[in-house]
This record gives sequence, C-alpha cells and structure tokens, in this order.
Amino acid sequence: MQQPELKINELKVSVEGKEILKGISLDIKGGEVHAIMGPNGAGKSTLSATLMGHPKYIVTAGGVNLNGEDLLAMATDERARQGIFLAMQYPSEISGVTNADFLRSAINAKRGKGNEISLIKFIREMEKAMKFLGIDESFAQRYVNEGFSGGEKKRNEILQMMLLEPQMVLLDEIDSGLDIDALKIVSMGVNEMRSAERGFLIITHYQRLLDYIRPDFVHIMMEGRIVRTGGPELAEKVEAEGYEWLRAELDFQDYAD
Repeated sequence: MQQPELKINELKVSVEGKEILKGISLDIKGGEVHAIMGPNGAGKSTLSATLMGHPKYIVTAGGVNLNGEDLLAMATDERARQGIFLAMQYPSEISGVTNADFLRSAINAKRGKGNEISLIKFIREMEKAMKFLGIDESFAQRYVNEGFSGGEKKRNEILQMMLLEPQMVLLDEIDSGLDIDALKIVSMGVNEMRSAERGFLIITHYQRLLDYIRPDFVHIMMEGRIVRTGGPELAEKVEAEGYEWLRAELDFQDYAD
C-alpha cells in the first residue's frame, strides 16, 4: 500500500467574511503524528473542520491534496471514503441509529457496493475493538452518543477510527473533558493505530495528551498561522511557560524586521 500523504499549501479560510486561517502549510505523511497547539481563537478547529469539508468554512486561497488528489474538490462524504477521519471535540448524538448499524453502514460506504463487510466479520471486529477500549457490549445497540458521558463519546470516536481504518486521522481536542483513565484508554487506541499506513493530526490545548501519544512534530498556531515547529520538547515548553515567551519572541522579530 502506498504511503498516504496530506499536503496543505498556504491555506487561507474565512468564516462569515472574516479571515481565520492566513496561510497554513503542512505536510503529513503516513507514520507521522503531528500535534497542533495554540491559544483559543488561533484557528486550530477551523483547520480540522475545513479539511473535513464543513460548508461554513470558505477556502479563499491555497490548496490541500490527499495522495496527489485535490481534497477541496471532494464532497464531505467523498473525503471520508478517501480516508479522512475527524474525531470532534463535541461528537453529535444520532437518535434512532444504533452504534452497530452506524458503524457497519460507514464501513460499507467506504468499501463500496459489492465489497460489503459480512455481518459475522463486522461483529467479530467490533467486539474485538470494544474489548480493547473497555467499552461495554451494550454500547453496540445504544443510539449513537445518546446519553453517553463525555468519556464514552470520546471512546466511541476512537472505536469508529479503529473500525474504519482511515489514512489520515484528525483529532480535534479529543482529550477535552477526559479524566486520566479515559485519557489513557483513548491514547491507547490511537497508539494501537499508529503505522506507516496512517498519519495523524492532533489538535490539543494540553501537553498531557502528548505524554501518552508521543508526536513526531509539534506546531504552534497563533492568529491563523503556524509560527513555530519543533519536537515534543516544544509542547513541554508551552506547558511550562505558556505562550507569552513566544509572543515576546515574535514581537521582537517583527520589530527587528
């Protein structure tokens, strides 16, 4: 299988006429984990929503390619079939649709007509993943996220990821609201899926998630731009000192220029 690659080139995005992303460039290859950190309002979630195709976010410049194909030309469902997966900060509830039915339908949509997964194989794979994530078997017949706690919703997102086996995974503040036990389980699921066949873009406010999911690259985003890139030590510095040191450096650089 060809190593997947997501290339974001000078991406600019506006919402209701206001520019939020002001020229984002990233290259994410299979086997890599990229983390994006930054203060509130930096544009982190705008990036993930844009990549998934949310109609609220209008691309005004730049481009995004997935394995050499124009991602921005694809509808949201086509992006999912091509291997983009987004785990959201606030997963939606879908009343009347069980987790099992939802997951099997999603898998079959990705596999295509004539290549549907058999019921026996689906049940076996779902039960294996649920056991790995410590999810009770009853979840399979519960409506998607309805009545779930925050931690249960996040585990359910990781369950979907494990069964869909995407090429590029976008995790938008997957650690938000999780206690330490739930955080460890969610991280375990992500680490289980790390391979050369899959790339990750993790959006987080806190370095604690990166204690469990060790990133290859850490990017700091401010005011719609990536202003600094480094390794895991960059996240540790942010955790220890916040963003003021970086704001001071950037102000100095602007002055010096």
